[in-house]
Amino acid sequence: MTRKVFFAGVAMTLALVTGSALAADLPSYKAPPAYIPPPPMWTGFHVGLNAGGSWAASTATSFASAPFFINGADNVPWAAAMAIAGTGSLSTNGAAFIGGGQLGYDWQFNANFLAGIEADIQGLAGANNNAASVMLSPTPLSAAGLNLLTSVASGKSLDFLGTVRGRLGYLITPTLLAYATGGLAYGQATATTNFYQHVPNDTPGFLLLGASQGRYAQTRVGWTAGGGLEWLFWPQWSAKLEYLFYDLGAASYPVAVAADWQLTNLLVANATQARARFDGHVVRAGVNYHFNWGVAPIVAKF
Repeated sequence: MTRKVFFAGVAMTLALVTGSALAADLPSYKAPPAYIPPPPMWTGFHVGLNAGGSWAASTATSFASAPFFINGADNVPWAAAMAIAGTGSLSTNGAAFIGGGQLGYDWQFNANFLAGIEADIQGLAGANNNAASVMLSPTPLSAAGLNLLTSVASGKSLDFLGTVRGRLGYLITPTLLAYATGGLAYGQATATTNFYQHVPNDTPGFLLLGASQGRYAQTRVGWTAGGGLEWLFWPQWSAKLEYLFYDLGAASYPVAVAADWQLTNLLVANATQARARFDGHVVRAGVNYHFNWGVAPIVAKF
């Protein structure tokens, strides 16, 4: 009986050892670890192109005349008539195509927030910012058939527009950024005003005439603010849609002097000055390439 128990125990031990050895030789069917893709990397430099449209916010170019010389009280009505006729405004609104490039740096400082800086410069083309008016107004001697003819033509434009802006954004999703932006704006502003004032069929011996052009051209500095959306549609490529308002301030410039003469005797002299404001709206789309320099690669751990 004891011998049978002994042999049974030996048999069971051999069976267990053999089974374990065979199980060790079988191939493993353990599932491979799941691949975890790295999150999008917004931190780093980017460079890109943009294109869109721009239109003026302040559409008027104003002009004003005022006397700076009056020879006697009898000529005050003439000075007033000339000043009234030489004062007004013209609407010089016009849309333009805008296009250029940008360069910037972004820093994603946590999972959802991003801060950065961006500089851009664009040219403007296709604007039609010119207007003109011609009017016939009464003079102190209108009863004698004398009227004051005044003609004014104005135009203004921006040759280029650039900005240097900060950006602060929130990641709605890992690949979709909503941001606000604002900072410095600069641009080459140009304005011209042609002025002509005359009394047709004036009394013999008298001549009232003013004919000249005033021109302003200068690089101006102001501010800009706006916002946009940017979508990282490829690991290093993004597309954006952006709105900006810019304000480069107002400029005044001399236009003409109109004078009324009796032979060689100066009776009245009026000066005319024009004023234009350079501000507007920009809506543009763009594409950026992200270099992601200095960003450590993300390695998944299993």
